[in-house]
Amino acid sequence: MRHAHAADSVPVELLMSSPSRGLDEALDNLTSLAARFFAGQDLDGIQRTDATFLRPGRRIVAKNLDGPVRRSSYRAGWHRLAVRTAALAAAAGSAYAYLAHPDAVTQALTYASPAALLATAAGGAAYRVTGRERREVLEEWIEPLHQALADPLGVSEHTDPASYLHIPTDFSDDDAEIRVDLPLHLKFNRDQVAELVMQKLALQNATFSWRLAGRDPHLIIKKKDRPPTALGLNDPGVRELLASVPESAPLIGLGAGKKKVSVDLDHDSPHVLISAGTGGGKSTILRTIACQFLHNGAQAHILDFKRISHTWARGIPGVNYCRDISDIHDALIALGAEGHRRIRLAEQLGDDVLATEPGRVGPRIVILLEEINATMAQLRRYWEKIRTSDDPKTSPAIDALAEILFMGRQVRLHVLLVAQSATARALGGPEMRENFSTRILVRYTMNAWKMLVPEVTPAPKPTRHPGRVQVVLGGTARETQVLNLSETEARAWAMAGIPGQGTPLTLHKTPAPTPAPVAPAPAPACEPAEEEPQATEPVQGEQELIGLRVAQRELEGVSLAGLRWARINDPEFPDLAGRDGQEYLYRRSDLHRWARNRPTARQN
Repeated sequence: MRHAHAADSVPVELLMSSPSRGLDEALDNLTSLAARFFAGQDLDGIQRTDATFLRPGRRIVAKNLDGPVRRSSYRAGWHRLAVRTAALAAAAGSAYAYLAHPDAVTQALTYASPAALLATAAGGAAYRVTGRERREVLEEWIEPLHQALADPLGVSEHTDPASYLHIPTDFSDDDAEIRVDLPLHLKFNRDQVAELVMQKLALQNATFSWRLAGRDPHLIIKKKDRPPTALGLNDPGVRELLASVPESAPLIGLGAGKKKVSVDLDHDSPHVLISAGTGGGKSTILRTIACQFLHNGAQAHILDFKRISHTWARGIPGVNYCRDISDIHDALIALGAEGHRRIRLAEQLGDDVLATEPGRVGPRIVILLEEINATMAQLRRYWEKIRTSDDPKTSPAIDALAEILFMGRQVRLHVLLVAQSATARALGGPEMRENFSTRILVRYTMNAWKMLVPEVTPAPKPTRHPGRVQVVLGGTARETQVLNLSETEARAWAMAGIPGQGTPLTLHKTPAPTPAPVAPAPAPACEPAEEEPQATEPVQGEQELIGLRVAQRELEGVSLAGLRWARINDPEFPDLAGRDGQEYLYRRSDLHRWARNRPTARQN
C-alpha cells in the first residue's frame, strides 16, 4: 500500500515528459557532435588549442589540463575534417561491400590480411629509420629548449614543442634557419629568451631577428660570422698566413669571422688528439699540421699501420715512415728512450737556458700515430708473439708511448694521435687521455663528446659540412674550417722550408746519458728517403751476421732480454749491420767484443 501511494503521488505530466526529455537531450548531443565533427573540432567539445578551421594551432588555450595535448588538436579544422571524412567513407564502403558481396570480401580479407600486415610492418620500420634523425633532434634539442622557454614565454608546459619551435634537423649548418613562434601578448624578456636559445642549442655566434607586429609574431635565428665554407692554400691571404704562424703553433684553420685557429704546442698543449668517424678527414688534418712542422725543420715519425694514409710524406728529408707493426714497435721504444735522454739534458741545462734556447735538447720531433684503436691492439698482439718468459707482459712500446705523453713541453716531443673511438682502453688508460688538452672532434656522436670533453656543455650539434670541426682548448669549443692542403701542396710546403735536421732517430739504440749535451746521432730510419733497407750479405767467420737469438746462445752470462735491453740503452752496443725479414742482424765479432768489454753493472 505504501508503494502504491508513492506512485500515485508522482504527477502524470512528469511521467509522460521523461522519455521526450531524454530524446531531446540525445538529439541535442548528436547535433553538437555532428557540428564539431564537420567543423574539425575536438569531439568532446573542449577547445585545447588556438587552431581554427583554416589555420593550425600554435599554443594551448584550455585550462587545467591533466596531460599532454594530442598532436591532432593542433591541426587545422579542414585537415581533421578531411581525415575523418576519409575514415568514415572507408568504413561505409567496407560495410556496403560486405553486405553486397560477403563471400568476396571474406576471401579478399583472408589473402590480403598477411600482405597488409607486412606492408604495415615495413612502413613502420621505414618510418623509424627515416625519422630517426628527426626524433633525435626532438629529444636532444627541441624538448629541452621548450622546457627552458615555457615559463619565460608564458607557454603551457603541455604544449607540443614542435608546434612553435621550428628547428630543422641540420640546424648546425651554415645556412640553417631556426624559427620560434612567439605568444601574442609579447610579455617576455627578449634578452632572456635569446640567452636561453643560445645555451640550449649550443650556438656560438647567431643573429636574432624579432618580428613582433601583426598576428604572427616570431623570432628568426641564423648563424653569424660563420667560418669559411672551404679553405685552401690558394685562397686570398692563406699562403701569407701560413708563412707567418709561429714554428710551434701550426695553423689548423679559420673560425668565426675568419679568425685564425691554432694550437701552440710549446705553451697550450704538447699533444693533440683527433677524434673522428669514418670519412671525417682525419688524415687531412694531420697532413696540414705535419707539413708545417716539416717546413720549419722538425723531424716527423709517421706510425701508419694502414700504410697508405700519408704517402705525400715519403722521401721527405727528416721523415721516418713506419708501416710494419715491428717498425712501429721499435720506433716507439727508441722515441721513449730519446725522451728520457732529453729530460736528463733539460735538467742539466736548466730552465733559463731552455727558455732562450729550446733547441738545445734537440730538434722538434712530431709523432703522427694513425688509427690508435687498431695500432694498440696490433702492438699487444706483436709483443705476445716475440716476448720470452723473462720479458714483461706489457708491451714496452705501449709503455714508451705512455711515457712520451707524460713528458713535458721541454723535451719537444709531440704526439698527434688519431682515434675513431678514443676510449680509455684504446689509449692505455684514462690518465693517458688526459694528456691531450687540445682535442679536435669531427663527425662525433654525443657519447663521444661527453667522453672526451665533458666540461663543454651542451655539446654543439655535429655537422656534415666537409672540413668543419670543433677545436676544444682550455674548456672552450671553437667551430673551425680546417685548412685543406692536397698531398701535392703539403709535400711542396714541407720541402720548401728549412731542411730537416738530420735523419730520424735510430730504431735499435739511443745515445746514452752523458754529462755534457749531446745531440742525437743520425741513424737509419724505418723507411729511408730513397729506398728500402736491404739485408747485408753474410760473410764467413767473425764478419758473419747473426741475430740476437743466435748471439744469446754464444755469449756467456747474457740473456735475450739483456741483449734487447742493451740494444736500446747501451751506447756501446754494436750498430745494426743488416736485416733478415723482421730480424735485426749484427756482426758476430762486434757482439763478442761488446760482451767482453761490457761493465758488470750493465748486465741484465
